[in-house]
Amino acid sequence: MTKIRVLINGASGKMGQEAVKAVESEIDLVLVGALNRQHKLADEIKRSQAQVVLDLTSNEVVYKNAQTIIEHHVHPVIGTSGLLPEQIALLQQQCKQKKLGGIIAPNFSIGAVLMMSFVKQAAAFFDHAEIIELHHPQKKDAPSGTAMKTAELMNLKKPTLTDSVETLAGARGAEHRHVRIHSVRLPGLLAHQEVLLSGEHELLTIRHDSFSRASFMPGVILSIRKVMGLSELVYGLENIM
Repeated sequence: MTKIRVLINGASGKMGQEAVKAVESEIDLVLVGALNRQHKLADEIKRSQAQVVLDLTSNEVVYKNAQTIIEHHVHPVIGTSGLLPEQIALLQQQCKQKKLGGIIAPNFSIGAVLMMSFVKQAAAFFDHAEIIELHHPQKKDAPSGTAMKTAELMNLKKPTLTDSVETLAGARGAEHRHVRIHSVRLPGLLAHQEVLLSGEHELLTIRHDSFSRASFMPGVILSIRKVMGLSELVYGLENIM
């Protein structure tokens, strides 16, 4: 059996540590490197002869890391949020030129992806919606990538009831694609999202909760395997499920 050579960037973080265990437990994958801030990504890609780089670093460096991975013609699996739409478009263009498969996943949880799918289906029947996303205090970006992706999938045509309300200074609030997003960062939380869709005399609530980072690992492993057969950079786990 030819094993897929996987390099994990950001392996010392909580998500990275879980990913190391997940990759090492799969018989068709081999971990060829577990990097932290002291390592130079380009040098380690060359040393390890990695085929896939799983990036779980931070929003400050993820774009540069993704460019480095693609420049070395290695399949990127990006689980770090914080990439801007224009940055994603540029990375997709670079992969297209190289015919290189990869994925940017706002959320690796299978349940979260299904939640977004259900929300997309429901949004066709409602004019108003808001998103509440709740995460641990160490999560720096707000709104979360999952919340942004959810708002994009909903594609609401009409303004929400809150469009005329000004965002309070210092409040963790944003509006994306006509959907108001509320970001909560509190100890004891991991990754949770609730979408409220409102109609005449009714409210539909769709919620997903991740209680452990182990919930993301099936999606991580699926992504590592799938990118080997892709020739483009896809955005969203739903595109390979």
